[in-house]
Amino acid sequence: MSTNQALTRFVSDYQAAYPDLTEVFDPQWRSPCENGEPFTDASGLTRVPWQPLARHVATQDDFAGLENALELNIHQDIKDYYGSYWSGGLEADAPQGPVSLILLWNADDGERLVENLIGHALAKRRSRSGFSVFFACTAPDSELFLSVDNSSGEVLLEKPGYKPLEVVSASLAEFLGTLTPAPPERHPERSFLA
Repeated sequence: MSTNQALTRFVSDYQAAYPDLTEVFDPQWRSPCENGEPFTDASGLTRVPWQPLARHVATQDDFAGLENALELNIHQDIKDYYGSYWSGGLEADAPQGPVSLILLWNADDGERLVENLIGHALAKRRSRSGFSVFFACTAPDSELFLSVDNSSGEVLLEKPGYKPLEVVSASLAEFLGTLTPAPPERHPERSFLA
């Protein structure tokens, strides 16, 4: 199974389990995955409905600037992962514990991701570690994150500024295949809604 197929299966399961997703509405931070009009909820917050939306355009250039800046090719699994959907973060349970998948809300979010990855690359060089690309956070109160080793494609558990702690999975597709959907309210930025 490819990364795109594994992510598509998870997204489909997520949409079946949680069909009514909403985010706090920001008129300056719109997304192609918004699928309705903003509304005011019972607590007085303006919210907007959304669902993960497949990206049907060529997305291979999303990382071209990063590849040029770092003088390396970004692993295809990462290009496929971030290029597959417009989406808010999706919560999941992995065999190892809770996971919050990082996905792109809009094109500006993609630019912000690349800027963060440049900082991450500098930290990796300081720790004399190979380059990796993060794609998920772990438990909300943890600074540990999950990444894809840019050379091997393995999924790694990492701590900022340190060498990887362990290999979690042989590939991103394999890791995504182990996930089950978890309540959206578990996301750190949505926890006040629970």
